[in-house]
Amino acid sequence: MESKKSFNVAQMIGLILGPLLFVLILVFMKTDSLSSEAVFVFGATTWIAIWWITEPIPIPATSLLPLVLFPLGGVMSAGDTASNYGADIIFLFLGGFMLAIAMERWNLHTRVALTIINLIGTTTSKIVFGFMLATGLMSMFVSNTAAVMIMIPIGLALILEAQSLTDEKDHKHLVKFEKVLVLSIGYAGTIGGLGTLIGTPPLIILSGQMSEIFGFEISFARWMLVGVPTVIILLILAWGYLNYFVFKSDMKNLPGGKETIERELKKLGKMSYEEIAVLIVFLLAALLWIVRGFVSDIELFSLVQDGTIAMFITVLLFTIPAKETNGKLLDWSAAKDVPWGVLLLFGAGLAIAKAITTSELDKWLSEQLVIINGLPVIFIVAIVALFILLLTEITSNTATATMIIPLLAALSVTLDVHPMILMASAAMAANCAFMLPVGTPPNAIVFGTGKISIGEMVRAGVWLNLIAWAVIVVIAYLLLPLVFGFDVSPFPINLK
Repeated sequence: MESKKSFNVAQMIGLILGPLLFVLILVFMKTDSLSSEAVFVFGATTWIAIWWITEPIPIPATSLLPLVLFPLGGVMSAGDTASNYGADIIFLFLGGFMLAIAMERWNLHTRVALTIINLIGTTTSKIVFGFMLATGLMSMFVSNTAAVMIMIPIGLALILEAQSLTDEKDHKHLVKFEKVLVLSIGYAGTIGGLGTLIGTPPLIILSGQMSEIFGFEISFARWMLVGVPTVIILLILAWGYLNYFVFKSDMKNLPGGKETIERELKKLGKMSYEEIAVLIVFLLAALLWIVRGFVSDIELFSLVQDGTIAMFITVLLFTIPAKETNGKLLDWSAAKDVPWGVLLLFGAGLAIAKAITTSELDKWLSEQLVIINGLPVIFIVAIVALFILLLTEITSNTATATMIIPLLAALSVTLDVHPMILMASAAMAANCAFMLPVGTPPNAIVFGTGKISIGEMVRAGVWLNLIAWAVIVVIAYLLLPLVFGFDVSPFPINLK
């Protein structure tokens, strides 16, 4: 029996390169403007990122490194580091996974998937675009995380049904369809958030900072004149890019055809009591996630978060009786199907983002933008947007926007450029992380499906990042001044 090697070549290189670069950064990265804690965080992040990409040890195991490194480096206490692994958004993921497990347990996912295919048609490109459109629209009014969490179980259900109807010879084509479908849902959730001011936290921060610092009001409706065209353009480009370039497949239609789909639907018969119960819980979750965005300013509901709703829904699933088994819709055996490794992965991402902020590494990185003084405005916008796109891959979009946008307000005065063009391009770029699971919650959810690897996400995401970068630059330079009625330069308003 041939023994399996502990590490392949790429894993061995990553195993050595990660800690080696960490040590080299600690020894040689010396600057008066950067604290020792910030240098430590930069080195630790480099180490963790390399191990995530090369996978010399399992990704969830690498995700435990912040719990070891940050207390040792004096960056954050063990308790502060560990608290990121129990953040509200982690419990939102957990609730979403439990809901998906309940749908699968009672076969609701099959009924939903067959119904969607029957309505949209069996053309794979149409199905992908339908999912992207639904997710993008929803993400304009609820958090992108909640929107993706609602759509991913439905997408997985469709995939499971397609697998049962696929011949062996078509399996490799179906695998490509699986990848493009889950990625398209995640990316559409991220893109859709750009459509409205409540779609993503960076845009809320932009609106608040423009009003506070410059007295410049951004109305909900006027932003949609910028945001909605941006969403439409990016959704179409992302759909074409994923379907026809990254995961191009010869399978134009889902297997079985419309007749087979209709026949399978008839086989299911009437909905069972358990199916109806899970569907009601699912719709309740979607409704509560949507409504929360409109009542969060009311004091009674101000402390309720998306994770609160997810845990309420989870408790319901463990409480509602099931007729068939004399049990409940879910029992604790379902916990074994939860992708706990993904929860650790995203917890590590939150811990890294917190460490970057705590050590003021983010402030030092943003200060490096001063070198762009004197360049043409469109080049300045391009550099700012690209910088934020790269930074937001390893920090949360909220943390990035909170730190960068006020600094860009001051920078715009120095550069004699209208602040809206720099601050808005940064806010949009902060939302567009497509490369890493830790870059944005939708990416983590997609990775949690097990249908896509980190390497595949990086390869697909890097080009989509560049597409988004180009679109943001064009929108910020051409459409923003037109909609909001300002001159790009010279700087026409004064600080309050």
